[in-house]
Amino acid sequence: MDLVGACRAFVSVSERGSFTVGAAAARMSQPVASRRIAALEERFGEQLFERTSRRAVLTPFGRDMLPAARQLVLAADVLEHEAEAAKRKPWRLAVPGICSTVDLARLVADARGHGVTLELRVGPPPRRLELIHSQQVRAALLPVPPDEATWSVPLGLAAAQDPGVTRVYLDTLRIGRADPGPPRRIWIQPEDDVPHVRDPLTRLRDAVGLRPAQLVVAADLTTAAAEVLCSCDLLLCSPAQARELALSWRPIGEIALTRGYALTGAAAGDPQHIQARLGDAIARCLGAEEAVA
Repeated sequence: MDLVGACRAFVSVSERGSFTVGAAAARMSQPVASRRIAALEERFGEQLFERTSRRAVLTPFGRDMLPAARQLVLAADVLEHEAEAAKRKPWRLAVPGICSTVDLARLVADARGHGVTLELRVGPPPRRLELIHSQQVRAALLPVPPDEATWSVPLGLAAAQDPGVTRVYLDTLRIGRADPGPPRRIWIQPEDDVPHVRDPLTRLRDAVGLRPAQLVVAADLTTAAAEVLCSCDLLLCSPAQARELALSWRPIGEIALTRGYALTGAAAGDPQHIQARLGDAIARCLGAEEAVA
């Protein structure tokens, strides 16, 4: 038996003195209200209303039960209100700055389709980690090594002009003393200034004989992209970023570099249901193929 529904019918009918009017006020039909009250009487083993009167008149037992029934209906209404408020409460998520505005908008829209109100905080890896530690967000997409990643994004080198090759080898960027012009640089954006990306690339730079200044960490993506667009420099980025910037992207010849991401929750956050509902949407936002965890 729906105890709350039965008590709602009982309270509404008793307050209005009529089964018909009380049922309408409780947003149910008169037969439904009558069945629910009858079920309540059967459960209690006592009548709540006198059946001989044209009006719905409470029995002594009904008068005794009415205050408790009102409390139950009120508590159920409060519970439903709190549940709706909790569902509308924004779910704060820290995301990388590499995601385009349109991709972030689609992620928020997809979340609404799943009944989740996302509130995004965009920032580089250190800022996202800080937001998690200070519990300003409930979860963050943090960089992790590829073998720990839920989502993986391939990295390569992009240039303003088509390089005319299928892969870019770093040893082709080595210059001699007699070579004219400045050496070509590889720009690393803040999102990739993490050990599992930066360190292998630095070791490769040294192994093939490039100058230290040929590997540069940019202050932001805009600065790095501007340098690439007005020179022969290269940008370390994903294929999706290269398309957005109208650059020609190629994988690196000597090594395979990958951005890895995992959804990490704060102490008060549980990201598992977000990952289950929005895993594909997050993959699209990152420009990733969803990996097997």
